[in-house]
Amino acid sequence: MASELQMSPQLEQIDGEIHDNFRALANGFQKLDKIKDPNRQSKQLEELTGKMRECKRLIKEFDRELKDEESGNSPEINKQLNERKQSLIKELNSYVALRKTYMSSLGNKRVELFDMGPGGSDPAAEDNVQMASCEI
Repeated sequence: MASELQMSPQLEQIDGEIHDNFRALANGFQKLDKIKDPNRQSKQLEELTGKMRECKRLIKEFDRELKDEESGNSPEINKQLNERKQSLIKELNSYVALRKTYMSSLGNKRVELFDMGPGGSDPAAEDNVQMASCEI
């Protein structure tokens, strides 16, 4: 975390914001497990997707700041900061994968809700599945 690395105040602030968002994502996914209503689950997933977008934006900002400061840092510090950035990306990717799992599960639940039996097809169910597959 920030205390282990020598970071500028700007990088520390960005790193802290990313960690706050990761904490909110972890709590949000725990909350999602307890929600039974598919509509509420969908709304919760939308909120979590927004947090993931914010994390992605902050990681890009972290990277830009890192590149700006690169010349003033030792090669070892730059290596550590780049490793930090990679760990942030890896953590965000784990949340993206978790989101995809929930989206797939939610899409299947919606199909079951609208399933009209063998041979039957409901366009609303297909729309919901397509809506659930959007990327961040």
